[in-house]
Amino acid sequence: MRLRILSAAFALILSACAHDSGTTTLKFWTIGREGEVVAQLLPEFERAHPGVRIEIQQIPLTAAHEKLLTAFAGDALPDLCQLGNTWIPEFAALGALEPLQPYVDASGVVHSGDYFSGIWDTNVIDGKLYGVPWYVDTRLLFYRSDLLAQAGFDHAPRDWDEWRRAMAAIKNNVGANRHAVFLPLNEFEPLLNLALEQPDTLLRDNDTRGNFQSPGFRRALAFYAEMFDQHWAPMLSNIQLPNIWDELARGFVTFYISGPWNIGEFQRREPQLQGRWMTAPLPGPDGVGTGAAGGSSLVIFRASPKRQIAWQLAEYLSGVAQQRQFYALTGDLPPRRSAWEFPLLQQDAYARAFREQLERARPTPKVPEWERIVNQMQLTADRIVRGHEPVDRALADLDARTDAILEKRRWMLARKGAP
Repeated sequence: MRLRILSAAFALILSACAHDSGTTTLKFWTIGREGEVVAQLLPEFERAHPGVRIEIQQIPLTAAHEKLLTAFAGDALPDLCQLGNTWIPEFAALGALEPLQPYVDASGVVHSGDYFSGIWDTNVIDGKLYGVPWYVDTRLLFYRSDLLAQAGFDHAPRDWDEWRRAMAAIKNNVGANRHAVFLPLNEFEPLLNLALEQPDTLLRDNDTRGNFQSPGFRRALAFYAEMFDQHWAPMLSNIQLPNIWDELARGFVTFYISGPWNIGEFQRREPQLQGRWMTAPLPGPDGVGTGAAGGSSLVIFRASPKRQIAWQLAEYLSGVAQQRQFYALTGDLPPRRSAWEFPLLQQDAYARAFREQLERARPTPKVPEWERIVNQMQLTADRIVRGHEPVDRALADLDARTDAILEKRRWMLARKGAP
């Protein structure tokens, strides 16, 4: 009897230790530098939630996808996670994510109408909300305003015809060894953003087949290839240049398509360029264009037993005050319009073009296989630009490869619709 009593007492002691005297530990995984910075915002949350401790794990971007899939397979996912919005369809398809619409409906902080609509839409899969945007990006023009002025233009191009004229004039000015624009041949983003400005979708039949032979994609690809055919763009990958900041500074190129992180990079690395470079929305075929809706969102994993507390942290980090502070610490752009009503952002001339383009940003196709498909698109464009393959044959092959990648999606949808 005495032995049983001692055993029970010992079990109670162990249980108390395991629960850390009532402390709840919330596991929060972040990717890249954001993990270092967000820790500065958490003491206030922990003060407002006595007994809650946030355990942050920072994952390198190069290892994040594999680590998340391994954690899913091993039932070891965190409670809350930063997730790139192009990864959300994959984890939603796995059934790993908690649907968040009921939480948003009950929230006094998160209001969907305050978010840029294209960014919010990246988190909606098959009509269900699985993430809340944390920070955003879209890609637009970085350009040397002084070189553009020397070519006879007092403003950034607003449509493709104006961009053509500007690139031709710049090339005529700078000569054979310099160029008007840099479109790295190992990056899919420039062509993707041109393609998103077309009315034709990149996938068809409920996102189960490729649509790269469409008139819209052909038009985007023709303009992209024209920049190389006219020698406005060098046939180089980004690993063939020392770095883009120095190349823009020395005038090797005048235009470059990139995201908001490069605002800080250009300011730090090339201070002598102050007043001689600027940003502008991407030109479209017939007017100011659009760009891909990118960035990271906050998601809650369905297996977490602490989903309510995880939502409270996601809600806290989504607050306007926290978003403004996060921008001040990182330069990551906020996804909420009200967070942009902030002197530090309003006074940033380089950020204004992003604010304008975010209103028109569009999500890429929301299928788990999208990253594989877009890499195939980049390889196809590379072959066409280098002259190895006729356009008709290359695009037919790209659609065929896309259809093969999406075969499982067609099978799953067919099973779902079967009686």
